Amino acid sequence: MTRRIIVVDDHDVVRQGVRLILKSRQDWAVIDEASNGNEAVEKIPRLDPDLAVLDISMPEKDGLEVIRDLKALGTATKIVVLSMHNSKELIAAVRDLGASGYILKTNAAKDLIRAIDEIFAGGTFFPGAGATPPGGTRDVKTPDAADSERKNPITNWRLQLGLSPAFAV
Repeated sequence: MTRRIIVVDDHDVVRQGVRLILKSRQDWAVIDEASNGNEAVEKIPRLDPDLAVLDISMPEKDGLEVIRDLKALGTATKIVVLSMHNSKELIAAVRDLGASGYILKTNAAKDLIRAIDEIFAGGTFFPGAGATPPGGTRDVKTPDAADSERKNPITNWRLQLGLSPAFAV
């Protein structure tokens, strides 16, 4: 059975890089791409892929909003976030919204295949915790304290989503 994947990122070079990484698996097919959040929310329910590789920082609608909208629409597509942000708050927000995984773009070459394998097996994949088997839970490794103190767009995203601006992980 071929697993159907959509790649969502506003940078063409990232979409092409993800395609190249995923091409190594003959049982996976990238069926489409989206270059912004609005396009993702339009395409994913219509195409019903098994998995979406989703960027967080995008124009028009960010990745958190996309996850929220897809969950509200009742889509069954699993979501793995691919992000440059190493923030425990963002990782927790992604997990709370129902995504199955989170991969740092700097680690995509080594983690993307492994993460997707774990997600397709029913587990999750988050930084520091590695793969989580089906039904299992693991804590997210907390980045250093300085990272959590940095100002970043996460607080704004959380407020837009109606979530508290800060919380403990």
